Amino acid sequence: MQILNTRTIKAKSPLQTKIVFWGLFVESRGAPNRIRIMSALRKMSSNRNQLAIELGIEYKAIQHHLKVLEKNNLVRKIGNYYDVIYCVSPLFENSEFVFDEIVAKLNKVSDKK
Repeated sequence: MQILNTRTIKAKSPLQTKIVFWGLFVESRGAPNRIRIMSALRKMSSNRNQLAIELGIEYKAIQHHLKVLEKNNLVRKIGNYYDVIYCVSPLFENSEFVFDEIVAKLNKVSDKK
């Protein structure tokens, strides 16, 4: 069985970025939903309600995960109040290969189960 940790990430990226991505997308309880949210936002910027409907996740959960992702500078808001649209941040765009590698490793491990 392959043990996953931040050292298994081969992508050339600052260690701090790898640690943040690892914590958000692997170690935390909400990691699977955050992966789904980031994957959806990579395809198309959306508001909270659109994400909730598209992903079948409760609106409040989407709101919480977006707040966490925004706090870690992985998503950014465009607009105010009810017109807020979320999209991936430049930090995420510059490090999305780390995200891709983490997701690929997680899929590989889950396929072996």
